[in-house]
Amino acid sequence: MFLHNFIYALKILCKNKVLIFWTFAFPIILGTLFNLAFSNISNSEKLDVIDIAVAGENINSNFKESIDILSNKDNSDKLFNTKYVTLNEAKKLLDDEKIVGYIYNEKIVVKKSGIEQTIFKYVVDEINSKINMSSSIFQAEISKEIENGNYNINYELINKKVNDQLNTKVSLNDTSNKNLDYVMIEFYTLIAMACLYGSLLSMTCLNNIMPNMSNEGKRLSISKTKKVSLILSNLCASYLVQLVGLLILFTYTIFALHVNYGSNLIYIILLSLAGSLAGLSLGVVVSIKFKVGENAKIGILIGIVMFWCFLSGMMGITMKYIVDKNIPILNKINPANMITDGFYSLYYYDTLDRYLLNVISLIVFSLLLLVISILNLRRQKYDSI
Repeated sequence: MFLHNFIYALKILCKNKVLIFWTFAFPIILGTLFNLAFSNISNSEKLDVIDIAVAGENINSNFKESIDILSNKDNSDKLFNTKYVTLNEAKKLLDDEKIVGYIYNEKIVVKKSGIEQTIFKYVVDEINSKINMSSSIFQAEISKEIENGNYNINYELINKKVNDQLNTKVSLNDTSNKNLDYVMIEFYTLIAMACLYGSLLSMTCLNNIMPNMSNEGKRLSISKTKKVSLILSNLCASYLVQLVGLLILFTYTIFALHVNYGSNLIYIILLSLAGSLAGLSLGVVVSIKFKVGENAKIGILIGIVMFWCFLSGMMGITMKYIVDKNIPILNKINPANMITDGFYSLYYYDTLDRYLLNVISLIVFSLLLLVISILNLRRQKYDSI
């Protein structure tokens, strides 16, 4: 009987065009729009090589060497296009906005503020800081040699020793995780939305077997069919259809949109399973708790899911951080945020502590809603059906 009810529920779900759209088509359409809207953001915000000038002739050798390293065309971390000019030429280049700024006596001169100017100042300050530290240590080493009675000082050896210790040659290294991209949060919320849209499936299945929602439910309520077996078979059918929808979405985003979810595929699947369970339980509680028609229940579910996705960053990536900062409890009980947070905790953290916390939170959330649903279902009585 369980298998019969399971197959029957599958047929009902697959023939429902509205459910097929929201479960299969809508996430794919939304993912395509995300890809069109955000695909070039990362490239457009990539930092360009900064045009600068160095004015004057009396330039510290270590300072010049550091600037040359960052200006070397063969350097993969090239940061500057550097011109060595006179002071007047540097002023003219800056006035004509052909350079961001220039260096004179190891100090920078800029015309306006901006990201490139800030980076320029930071790098020059860092170089000067290391050079000053190097000079201080150099003088201390010489004083130490003199105090020890050694007046035949090898200055080149001391200079090499100090430079090796401090590494005054400046270079830039990209230490960020290659899988990290703030645009990815949009796709994380898309997966979260797809998981929670499984609530539409479980709600529809329960509506079909509830005596106050359908004629079929009235017949089932007076039949010999075990209610537990009936409910479980319908929920299992809903869960299976939901997982198929997620599989299609993952396949589409990975192979068609080239979204990189990283190498933690097993953890991603586990999180998606827990998220889908949360969506399933949400549909159950809405179906049982709200005494309205099916269309009204669909509206309620879509509204709840989209509100949760909004708080987790779907409509604006800064919203998640605003909520985390001002009302952190809101995101702690938000299943959409649990899913998205679990996704990028895989990339931000070396341990699985936070990831597992999100998975466990989703399971607890699901069980809590199911318990509430069961308690409400047991109290339901009908004077007439």
